[in-house]
Amino acid sequence: MKAIKLVLIAAAGVLLLAQNPGVQRTVVQRKDISVPGREAVIAHVEIAPGASAGRHTHPGEEISYVMEGEGEVLIQGQPALQIKAGDGFVVPNGAIHDARNTGTQPLKLAAVYVVEKGKPLATPVP
Repeated sequence: MKAIKLVLIAAAGVLLLAQNPGVQRTVVQRKDISVPGREAVIAHVEIAPGASAGRHTHPGEEISYVMEGEGEVLIQGQPALQIKAGDGFVVPNGAIHDARNTGTQPLKLAAVYVVEKGKPLATPVP
């Protein structure tokens, strides 16, 4: 039963990414951490010029560093955050947010998610 649950969770994450061809999220590593019930997920995220991730949430915090490009992070209830190479940002647990590339080059992020183990990494929000 646990294996079926993990397959369904992975499928939900793939479905979110498949719905948005302008965004690539590549998981580099997934490891348990010292906080019970949580795991760290390290990912490389790339958003094409003019594309956006789409409104979504994470079951934990997202901590990202902008490696290349420029864009905008929209966290519900907060002013828009303009980002560029060298900047970092944190998205709070469960916050509805979106990221979009406002430049002419790919927006490349190194992202670390500290999330609830066994839940989809990202869940779309209408």
